[in-house]
Amino acid sequence: MTTTPLLDRVVYPSDLRTLAKSDLRQLCDELRSEVIDAVSCTGGHLGSGLGVVELTAAIHYVYDTPRDRLIFDVGHQCYPHKVLTGRRERIRTLRQKDGLSGFTKRSESPYDPFGAAHAATSISAALGMAVARDLKGEQDRNSPDDAATGGGAKNDDRRVIAVIGDGSMSAGMAYEAMNNAGDTGGQLTVILNDNEMSIAPPVGAMSAYLARAASSGSYQGFRNLAKQLTKRLPPRLRDMAGKAEEYGRAMVTGGGTLFEELGFYYVGPIDGHNLDHLLPVLENVKNITDRPVLVHVVTQKGKGYQLAQDKGDKLHAVSKFDVISGEEVKKTSNAPSYTGVFAGQLIEEAKKNERIVGITAAMPSGTGIDKFMKAFPDRTFDVGIAEQHAVTFAAGLAAEGMVPFCALYSTFLQRAYDSVVHDVALQNLPVRFAMDRAGLVGNDGATHAGAYDTAYLGCLPNMVLMACGDEAELQAMTRTAAEFDEHPIGFRFPRGEGMGVDMYAPEDVPLLEIGKGRIVAEGTKVCLLNFGGRLGECMKAADLLEARGLSTTVADARFAKPLDEDLIRRLAKEHEVLITVEEGSIGGFGSFVLEFLNRDGLLDAGALKVRTMHLPDIYQDQASPKEMYEEARLQAEHITEQALMAFGQAAATGTGNLRA
Repeated sequence: MTTTPLLDRVVYPSDLRTLAKSDLRQLCDELRSEVIDAVSCTGGHLGSGLGVVELTAAIHYVYDTPRDRLIFDVGHQCYPHKVLTGRRERIRTLRQKDGLSGFTKRSESPYDPFGAAHAATSISAALGMAVARDLKGEQDRNSPDDAATGGGAKNDDRRVIAVIGDGSMSAGMAYEAMNNAGDTGGQLTVILNDNEMSIAPPVGAMSAYLARAASSGSYQGFRNLAKQLTKRLPPRLRDMAGKAEEYGRAMVTGGGTLFEELGFYYVGPIDGHNLDHLLPVLENVKNITDRPVLVHVVTQKGKGYQLAQDKGDKLHAVSKFDVISGEEVKKTSNAPSYTGVFAGQLIEEAKKNERIVGITAAMPSGTGIDKFMKAFPDRTFDVGIAEQHAVTFAAGLAAEGMVPFCALYSTFLQRAYDSVVHDVALQNLPVRFAMDRAGLVGNDGATHAGAYDTAYLGCLPNMVLMACGDEAELQAMTRTAAEFDEHPIGFRFPRGEGMGVDMYAPEDVPLLEIGKGRIVAEGTKVCLLNFGGRLGECMKAADLLEARGLSTTVADARFAKPLDEDLIRRLAKEHEVLITVEEGSIGGFGSFVLEFLNRDGLLDAGALKVRTMHLPDIYQDQASPKEMYEEARLQAEHITEQALMAFGQAAATGTGNLRA
């Protein structure tokens, strides 16, 4: 083994393939150290990437990427992949403004053929690519990755590989895709990265030998010959012979009957950190082109970094941290997190009402349901990565008189929209939707932005929709949702810490009147009508406008549906300029207000100037939350600028004369 750093010699997978197999162990050690160091500087997903270092290197070593399509499910384990595919020099820009995405991204590299950040999409996408390859069946000289390999390669020569974690296998979409793939046939390799669910028996030399044997060309040839021979048997004996082969192989290889029933050829389980086991199996299954194959690989999350291995969550997602101690570098704040406030108040409500249950979809710590789980383990349900099931499950609970809180990230609730429409809203079942990470989320970027829920929930009959302006309001909205039993109700709150306002004592948390907002500051000329987490910026903008001589009202709508029509009517009549401010997409709160003003005739005279401020109609790339809101022009100076422009004055930094 050479002592020269091998990673310095590997820029692209083509460089990797020039190494001897005996050098790959050293390369993987260097790659693992590189990932640990990079994530310590940027934060991000650590444990999942460390667990697939050997698997990633082996795939790129055996397959001809990027011509062979490699798709990672979710993509949070792709940091080693990025290092090996020409992005090492930028790896310390992960999740930063103008830097590398924390997930795979098509526009970033030809080695990322499919962008992903939500779970269980990889097999569907891979099958689509495999079928496209088979349908085209022609030379594709226009493909940029074919040009890199000399051009003239045939599409039907391409391999397609999907790497999916066992957590994603809890999502129904993965099985829908596998069912379709088994029926479609053709080359497709799915690698099941089993790192948490312990669905495999112990792996070792014997299982590795059996996996190599089952995937080998000689066994494949024998199996095909046996199939041809059994075709000559009477139907009853033919079926018996087929089942004997299937169950016999399942018994010695450790399972796979479910995958076989879905039409896949099962290989495994094998040790995902042992290159002597991985490489020959991948080389064998690469040559299986007449049917889809599932390779069952067992890995250890956080592998190679003891501090990660010792952690219960294997340092799944981290902020910047010290490599030696493993301690995260966190900003100090006296304000509680919104997630923590929700969890604390839900626990208080559950103490009073034994019908309250908490539901989440594989995100207990991210949504605060882990705290609820500790207090009420029998009333907490983590359904796995299955948001659609989570919502309909909650609907069933509500139909029987329970009080279900379905706690999901806003971006993940999108996956369950049909269930929200058909199973909850249409039947007017009082499911409570706690939507964490509403608005922009910073380093996770466009894939995780909670931008759309106001628009896609606000259009539904029977839905009640709230958003908190500060953490004390979140206490009140959680209590209100717990006690409101007439319709489905959702409340959205941002990522991160609150504003530092005084919190209510448990016994003093108020019950909000449905559809009623509040006046936070009273003025006469400008009204800033806020919905959600921009309340603090509206308060700052009011101070800036007051300094310019424009008396400003700040109102907190609280509800997007039903709107507080009495309040909005009064604000429209008493002010010259009305500006709605929200951290959601176009088509949300501002649109609802405009619809009401138009319907009520308040726009007919033309005296009132109305402006709506919302997130831009683009997908915003990752950056810090502050940078993203600056790009979205939703900071205090931008709100001030909108008001001044409505009065025909210069921007906030200008010197235009104030209107009398």
